[in-house]
Amino acid sequence: MLRLPARFAALILCFAPLFQQRSWRHAEVLLLGAILTPGRRTVASILRITGLCRERRFVNYHRVLNRAAWSGRAAARLLLGLLLDAFLPRGSVLLGLDDTIERRRGKRISAKGIYRDPVRSSHGHFVKASGLRWLSLMLLVPISWAGRVWALPFLTALAPSERYCRERRRRHKKLTDWGRQLVLQARRWMPDRQVILVTDSGFSALEFLAALRRQGHLRHPPPP
Repeated sequence: MLRLPARFAALILCFAPLFQQRSWRHAEVLLLGAILTPGRRTVASILRITGLCRERRFVNYHRVLNRAAWSGRAAARLLLGLLLDAFLPRGSVLLGLDDTIERRRGKRISAKGIYRDPVRSSHGHFVKASGLRWLSLMLLVPISWAGRVWALPFLTALAPSERYCRERRRRHKKLTDWGRQLVLQARRWMPDRQVILVTDSGFSALEFLAALRRQGHLRHPPPP
């Protein structure tokens, strides 16, 4: 197991109560490896960089993600608390909300869909991408040594495609529905803080604005 500085180890151990003891031993390796791994953060690449490429029971690390019982929402709340303590202990909280497409193919990736690729598309050129759509809520804070504002994701939700929901006879939720749930969840976690939300035009929907208006006030767009 990697040896960590005491201050860093204390932050990692904050997440231990979310797991059973056996699961936590494997989850800790995945967490540390995800921080150290360049490029794609697959379980295999994490095991390689942590010196466990010859681990015979490698399946136990996969089970942390597909079988072990732990709450991603509880982990998000804990992560938000750590971020606020480190970067924004007081004052208004600036949050960003945005979606991203994880390009994935394969028959077993059933929640994937066909979406507009925001990176490769332009106003006059439309490019489609197959993959998973994730919606992230991020804490926007200035990082002194970086000289700019960073978006630090703490709560992320998978927004399955409409076909995926139709095949399983589930109600399909639009991206604005997912965004409303994420923002209101964060609002409940910070009842004593003023929360300012920044989004793009994709969330300029009347239903989305009406749901958030009950929790706050609408403001004018920021200056150029």
